[in-house]
Amino acid sequence: MTGIKERTTADEGALHRPGRWIALAVLVLAVLLVAVDATVLALATPYISEDLKPSGTQLLWIGDVYSFVIAGLLVSMGSLGDRIGRKKLLLTGAAAFGAVSLLNAYATTPELMILARALLGVAGATLMPSTLALIRNIFHDPRERSVAIGIWGAAASAGAAVGPVVGGFLLEHFWWGSVFLINLPVMAVLVVVGVKLLPESKNPSPGPWDLPSVGLSLIGMVAVVYAIKEAAAHGMRWDVAATAVLGVLALVWFVRRQRALDAPLLDVQLFRNKGFSGAVLADLLTILGLSGLIFFLSQFLQLVQGRQPLEAGLAELPAAVGAVTAGLLAGRAARRFSVRLVVAGGLAAVGLSLAVLTMLSRTTGYPLLGAVLLVVGIGAGFAFTVTADVILSSVPKEQAGAASAVSETAYELGTALGIALLGSIVTGIYRDFGAPDGIPGQAVEAARESLGGAVESARALPAAQAAELLGTAQSAFVDGLRVAAGVGAAVLLAASVAAWFLLRDSRLEDGVEHL
Repeated sequence: MTGIKERTTADEGALHRPGRWIALAVLVLAVLLVAVDATVLALATPYISEDLKPSGTQLLWIGDVYSFVIAGLLVSMGSLGDRIGRKKLLLTGAAAFGAVSLLNAYATTPELMILARALLGVAGATLMPSTLALIRNIFHDPRERSVAIGIWGAAASAGAAVGPVVGGFLLEHFWWGSVFLINLPVMAVLVVVGVKLLPESKNPSPGPWDLPSVGLSLIGMVAVVYAIKEAAAHGMRWDVAATAVLGVLALVWFVRRQRALDAPLLDVQLFRNKGFSGAVLADLLTILGLSGLIFFLSQFLQLVQGRQPLEAGLAELPAAVGAVTAGLLAGRAARRFSVRLVVAGGLAAVGLSLAVLTMLSRTTGYPLLGAVLLVVGIGAGFAFTVTADVILSSVPKEQAGAASAVSETAYELGTALGIALLGSIVTGIYRDFGAPDGIPGQAVEAARESLGGAVESARALPAAQAAELLGTAQSAFVDGLRVAAGVGAAVLLAASVAAWFLLRDSRLEDGVEHL
């Protein structure tokens, strides 16, 4: 009896590990950092465009190269964390993220900015899978873990709110590079506090880290996403087709290699779990439908409706408020009703909200925009929190890093594809606008590169011509945004239907897992 009592006491100590909520607070810092960095970039895009004068294609690369690189490395980094320790990988990546932020802040050319964003992607690939995997190993009570995942998701949404507000303040008082410097103090706190408070966890029998698999994953993901981006922007060419074929072959080879290895980077058998696969697919399609639109929304608020950066940041606040609230309630809702109802319902709400944006105009009032953003936030908060819980609950603790990486890969790949595809729709429609008579050809050509370029060109023209050129460019931009919103709505509604069928048998755990 004494032995049973001692074992029960030890299990309760592991189950309710002291300091687990403080450890979660440290992990939240990393999530906030990544979310702030993404939203700040969108807000700073007009200023980067004006200062560095990138072409339209370069501007898209600045926006999505981070996602390209991080998508290519997430699975490898998640698996590396399972092997060397998730805490060690998280803190190393956090220090690197802060250092590379300096390069982003002081970039002087579009090419250097693209390189800096790519390096930031390498560092960023270590952060998100490590945080989710640590949550999986810190919280053994399924209900507590759902709350922790909700807080984790709410932190990402809060970062989406804090980023534009803080970034807007900085952009109104300093140069655009200052928005990247805010990463440094956050990283310093994360590293100093995390060293003391975060528990280390890793796979006790991981096997070697297979470098050929790392290379195949990176080449395959980057090549496929690049090919899709180029085909969407400029049409299919022989070199684009060759890149796509290279990427597909690399990914096929990657999968075959994983099935043959004793200790693969990614256990592809996980995808036989319908709940796991359904949650991953729902995440990918949702972000694909949302990201391209969100990337251009900050430009709409600033360059079309004339809002200052801080005002534009505050205007986007309802989405974050809705997501934070929904994320905290998502686990309880999924247990009371069902996983598929909460996820499919959330995605349908987002899709219908995007459909409303097909009626967008240059003079659309804020009440409509604010209401749409609020519903988008609520729907996304419910869907993303529950799918993250499903993905983590579907795998053993030892594979938490790799599973988290799959979840984040879907997120980042969806972001890259969304910016590439929906962004290309906006850019393609925008570039076809008819130039007003009497405007110098050089000014029109610069204006067609980007809306930021149109604003810059208008400043050098007489008032009447400037107003005419800018009005025409803004109308074309809004036309593209409406079409992109329609495509995004269709994608989200399709994702809702897919989630309803694929998550039919998914349930969130209620009982305490075996320790």
